[in-house]
Amino acid sequence: MARRTTAAALVCLLAAWPLAVASAPATAAGGCSPASRNGRGDARPESVPVAAMLADLASRDSTSAALTAPIAVPLWVHVLTDGARRAPDEAVTAQVATLNAAYAGTYGGVDTHVRFRLEGVTVTAKAEWFANPLAHETEMKTELRRGGPGTLNLYIGQLAELVLGYSTYPFWYTTAPHLDGVVIDWRSLPGGSLADFDRGFTSVHEIGHWLGLFHTFENGCEAPGDGVEDTPPQATPTVGCPESKDTCSAPGADPIHNYMDYTHDRCMSEFTQGQVDRMHEMWSAYRAQV
Repeated sequence: MARRTTAAALVCLLAAWPLAVASAPATAAGGCSPASRNGRGDARPESVPVAAMLADLASRDSTSAALTAPIAVPLWVHVLTDGARRAPDEAVTAQVATLNAAYAGTYGGVDTHVRFRLEGVTVTAKAEWFANPLAHETEMKTELRRGGPGTLNLYIGQLAELVLGYSTYPFWYTTAPHLDGVVIDWRSLPGGSLADFDRGFTSVHEIGHWLGLFHTFENGCEAPGDGVEDTPPQATPTVGCPESKDTCSAPGADPIHNYMDYTHDRCMSEFTQGQVDRMHEMWSAYRAQV
């Protein structure tokens, strides 16, 4: 679940862990090296256990009320710095506003009824953490992480050239709670220096994973795809911001404007109702705190 920084980006989703849903990643949620250079970058779609996730989700009890109730997500932002470089305070504020606008459907698509409530911001001056969060992930998250399964911890440092961010999935929490959270590159925040990825939508994308969504191109044209009925099958990640794209014979053009594809920020604008339902199902099953 990662995103990229150049036209050859990589969204290290869950790169190298074709494990059972109950299994936890060896490191954090999907951090990886570029396995392919197409769009936001990510591991091969077949490595994602969508079918296993759907089976596990179906086995869990959730009430219809829980699936329709608004979700208020407590948010802790952990800003990393090497002493010279860091995400500016105003960019952090703008990022939270962008999250709430995107998940409210302000830019397009439907309202997810998910909102993020900023609980606090920490600033940590550790050059090695800032420059390579993945290499120091266990130490970093053990020290900084706040809250339980329903608290989003967003870590902001500087990632490798082809990775914009990575995230854990909700069904990994019970096995590795200390690794739960999202890591993004500080240059992808609103107004950042990464051309084509400077509107804050890397966080929108990665938090989509944290809430239980897969890429729209997961499993290519093969079932179960991304496990969501109203996102048409998509053979390949989208690069850039094309006018249209249709890579599978099944009905429906590729959902190139969906936040869970790899398009440039200016091309992203929406979640679907099916994705909303999936986020709420995931929240009820794995993140809702009794």
